[in-house]
Amino acid sequence: MRAARLIKMVLLLQSRPAMTAAELAAELEVSERTVTRDAQALSDAGVPVYAERGRAGGYRLVGGYRTRLTGLARDEAEALFLSGLPAALREMGLEDAASAARLKVSAALLPSLRDASSSAARRFHLDAPSWYHEPETPELLPVIADAVWDDRLLRARYRRGGEQEGTEVARELAPYGLVLKAGVWYLCARAGEDFRVYRIDRFTAVEPAETRFDRDEGFDLPGFWEERAAGFARSLLRTEVTVRVSGRGARMLAYTGDRAAAATALAEAPEPGPDGLRTLTLPVESLDVAYGQLLALGPELEVLAPESLRIRFADAAERLREMYR
Repeated sequence: MRAARLIKMVLLLQSRPAMTAAELAAELEVSERTVTRDAQALSDAGVPVYAERGRAGGYRLVGGYRTRLTGLARDEAEALFLSGLPAALREMGLEDAASAARLKVSAALLPSLRDASSSAARRFHLDAPSWYHEPETPELLPVIADAVWDDRLLRARYRRGGEQEGTEVARELAPYGLVLKAGVWYLCARAGEDFRVYRIDRFTAVEPAETRFDRDEGFDLPGFWEERAAGFARSLLRTEVTVRVSGRGARMLAYTGDRAAAATALAEAPEPGPDGLRTLTLPVESLDVAYGQLLALGPELEVLAPESLRIRFADAAERLREMYR
């Protein structure tokens, strides 16, 4: 632990002209007294750390000293590619590795380029969760993430959803990759011969095995996720409604339900009539879901079928008319 801290201290001083004891203590998460002892230890080991007293004083490296301890460890190198995702790194337990990797890269750069990381951070930030959604970090995510990085088999218990809501199953999984979608974490894993997707917040227990699995190098995580996500979205669309929409309503359809289904329905619909309206058949998850989604289009959409949904819309329109009379 102390050796890693001493290396980090050298890298910090190498990447900046000078740092005060308070600044080093904050970066290293230790006391200023520990910083003083560490600086003395480095000096005794031959690292030219120089302490300047006074208000503008601090610690610096003398004579342009540069350490060669800048090679990235595997976990640091992997974390570096995710350094634009600070929240995701923190949730997976990789924040320290990413911090060390950034320091090593910064230390290896020319002095004129050492502000590159902070410059990029001031200009780009990724906020993955959707609006009005307060994400919760699954408790077992760090353990699962470790298994993913280490290609280690997982023995897990998983709580099913859907029609089998609440039932638990035991699985031995080869964890291939993690996906963060709209604030929700998913695991893409091989169970037997099949690749499947699991919501991480539904795992009730996981235990890394002693053995590792042989990763299929042909497995394409982005491609697999895109295919499964599209298939999942299509599987939800179990019924159809017939609607008549205005030009504005046609443009709004993509924002009220499944974007791909709306685009397909519009592409297959006949051209608008003289009144500018188009009649189309729209796949939806259910009539209840369609009612909530399509009601948002107001007078830009008229439901033609099924009759039960048309009656609900007519009733809503009547109640609105009475409300605003």
